[in-house]
Amino acid sequence: MNRLALALIASAAVASAQQPAAPAATLSLPRAEIIALAKAQVAINTAHDTSNMMLARQANKKADVQAQLKQKFEEQVEHILHGAGLSRDEFRRRTFMVSTDTATRRIYDSVVVALTGAPLPGVLAGSAKLVVPPGPAGVHIGHVVNGFAEAPLLMGLLPAAMAEARIAIQHATLASRQPTNLEYMKTHAGHVIHALDPGVFAPGPGLNYGVKKASSGFAEHMELAAKAEGATPGITVHATHIVTCARNTIARADQLIALAKRVQQSTDAAAAAELVNQIVSLAEQLIEGADANSDGRITWEQGEGGLRHADEHAKLMLGVR
Repeated sequence: MNRLALALIASAAVASAQQPAAPAATLSLPRAEIIALAKAQVAINTAHDTSNMMLARQANKKADVQAQLKQKFEEQVEHILHGAGLSRDEFRRRTFMVSTDTATRRIYDSVVVALTGAPLPGVLAGSAKLVVPPGPAGVHIGHVVNGFAEAPLLMGLLPAAMAEARIAIQHATLASRQPTNLEYMKTHAGHVIHALDPGVFAPGPGLNYGVKKASSGFAEHMELAAKAEGATPGITVHATHIVTCARNTIARADQLIALAKRVQQSTDAAAAAELVNQIVSLAEQLIEGADANSDGRITWEQGEGGLRHADEHAKLMLGVR
């Protein structure tokens, strides 16, 4: 670790310690344990990326070599955890504690940013809460735009869908960069699936929630908001627009999963590369939508609007400019 990263970590810890005592947030883990956990996670992520790159190389496609590389990765993980004084069970327990406690998560994120130089998707950015109407309708809208207890990092369901969609787009793009490397494309096709629906493909770099679940969730809460006490005509109208965009996104996610599965089952790099090109185009539509009727514009309507349009109509509904 370089001196700059160490200095940033120290500054984050000192700054946190110097915050006013009242009201003080109770951390679920001591700061030293949070920092150790973040260091271990970043090291494991780095080892995982290196392992995936090695597994994807044409020269390493033999079954015995693949097994050796996977075993080497497992040994690296054990070494990293041992160095951090953690068992796998304790690592999972502490990771869960960080994910369910906002104050602890902020310190964890500051360490990760110091180590990697880049913020995590959906974290440390766009954290300002939107003002929602009072009453039951506003509660449901708040779940969509501001925060939901079951969503990753306690973010709103719409921001969660956006974050997972960006991860899917990123790995679709990565898959397209080596069109002659079948295993490499298969690896990133799996990552795309994970970001869309981790229940279909578990291992991956996403938030372990999925575009589909998040989109289904914000559609449901917008429908509830439109029917709830306090729902204005504006809420009712824009809820329809937002729900339609959610349904469009779910349909695209299903198409992407089907395409990515075909990549995983492919035995021909050229055929897989053609599928990957389709995945890249369709993945971008998760956020940007598509001009389905070729009229030169993309609206919220069925088959067109994506997550960006859902976000725009949520802000229009709340009077945000």
